[in-house]
Amino acid sequence: MRSAAMVLGVIGGCLAVLVGFFSYGYTEVVNRIGEVDGLLTQVSDPALIRSASFLAPLLAIAGGAMAKVRALWGGLLLLVSAGLMHYAFGFNVFTMFPLGFTALAGVLAIAAGKPDEPKAHF
Repeated sequence: MRSAAMVLGVIGGCLAVLVGFFSYGYTEVVNRIGEVDGLLTQVSDPALIRSASFLAPLLAIAGGAMAKVRALWGGLLLLVSAGLMHYAFGFNVFTMFPLGFTALAGVLAIAAGKPDEPKAHF
């Protein structure tokens, strides 16, 4: 389960990087160009989108990397990342796979109560 959590967490984090890149870029484009009726409108909280665009992928990749050795800490980071993505971006066609991968990886990492190695995480 730890290996699956690691792979899903890193893949989910990489997909979250793409979502974060375009979300941050969208807020910057609207700031520089301005709002265009019917085409570009600024989000209600650009600071939240920008913060989540940076932190959520970072937490997901770090949690996925930690899932094999420190499953509890990695699982918590993955679940925080999934929660942050859902809060900032919502659930839509662009976020469903990063959200699903990171949330499932977090659950798998925390559920790995019996470690693969002799070192326990509880």
